[in-house]
Amino acid sequence: MKTPVKTLLKPLSLALFVAATLPTQSAPIRTSPPSDTLPATSPSPSFCKAIGGPAREAGNSLIQTSDGGYAIAGYTSSFGAGNYDVYVVKLDATGNLQWTKTIGGPENEEGCSLIQTSDGGYAIAGETYSFVAGDWDVYLVKLDAHGNLQWTKTIGGKEEDVGFSLIQTSDGGYAIAGKTESFGAGGADVYVVKLDANGNLQWTKTIGGPKGDGGSSLIQTADGGYAIAGYTTSFGAGLSDAYLVKLDANGNLQWTKTIGGKDFEDGYSLIQTSDGGYVIAGYTRSFGAGGADVYVVKLDANGNLQWTKTIGGETYDSGSSLIQTSDGGYAIAGETYSFGAGGKDVYVVKLDRNGDACCAVSQTSRVGSGGRLGSATPSIGSGGVLTSPTSRTSSGGTLSGQCP
Repeated sequence: MKTPVKTLLKPLSLALFVAATLPTQSAPIRTSPPSDTLPATSPSPSFCKAIGGPAREAGNSLIQTSDGGYAIAGYTSSFGAGNYDVYVVKLDATGNLQWTKTIGGPENEEGCSLIQTSDGGYAIAGETYSFVAGDWDVYLVKLDAHGNLQWTKTIGGKEEDVGFSLIQTSDGGYAIAGKTESFGAGGADVYVVKLDANGNLQWTKTIGGPKGDGGSSLIQTADGGYAIAGYTTSFGAGLSDAYLVKLDANGNLQWTKTIGGKDFEDGYSLIQTSDGGYVIAGYTRSFGAGGADVYVVKLDANGNLQWTKTIGGETYDSGSSLIQTSDGGYAIAGETYSFGAGGKDVYVVKLDRNGDACCAVSQTSRVGSGGRLGSATPSIGSGGVLTSPTSRTSSGGTLSGQCP
């Protein structure tokens, strides 16, 4: 049985997500341009909750919903139809459990990215091993506002394909970014999938080189196009670099950028900023104070590097989720082994508009380009078979609180 991919990338539990990232997501739907912060409201009540059963659960994606509550997507092995199922948890504004849903088949499924859709429902992107054309496939699940299953789609080929990041687009459809080993130029390529509002496949794109490349975060940009952040081992300065890919509205490649040093870098979270530029948060092993540091990269609207920052201590620190705040600065949530009460703690850092904070250190990074569209590298292609499986749904999970 394969260990769920998000468990390897960002092993944060449901309890950590609910306790430490409130509020984080700026809006229930990420459209063009992405909003930066939640509207000013009265302070939300604080709470610490754990949700799960006798086996294993994890939360990979958290949003604040239009009713002021919260929704979480991840996976469960305590409940559902198979070894691992997609797990969706809905809480009210005070952290009380409203409902849970499991979605999957006889094998393994995982939810990696959750959004609230324009009709008040939810959509989840991730991966499935129960309903596949070959190995793992991209899995897209649509629920109504009460968590009832409306439809599911799988997209992929004979090898492993995964969806890491999901948005609802300005036309009411969906776009997913992830990685594919079934199609493209190398062992793994960035995979971008566009579907209409009913989940019908419109186009797919692969972007990459001869080695493994992957996309972790997708946004729709102010010009109607798309931008994807992730990593590349095909291009750049080191063993892997943070990778930024810009596409137009039809999925045509406009430009790519690599940012990093001689060691490992990765981009986990991407936003478009109020000045039309981009900021990426992830981790770096080339620069900083320890084995790995939070890495924050600011680029202008054309992908030119403006500044980089590293934040961290002597061991391992990384940034998983990034927002622009109402004062023009930035806030990052992630994980730290360098600070806190235990082996690994949630890490939250507030930066000003220049990326400065008491714990931020400037570093000189190298910026390059991964190639251009056409016969040059990275190559761009397409591929994927769309299916509509019949998934089983159920519910389960107990809620426990840590506050009086």
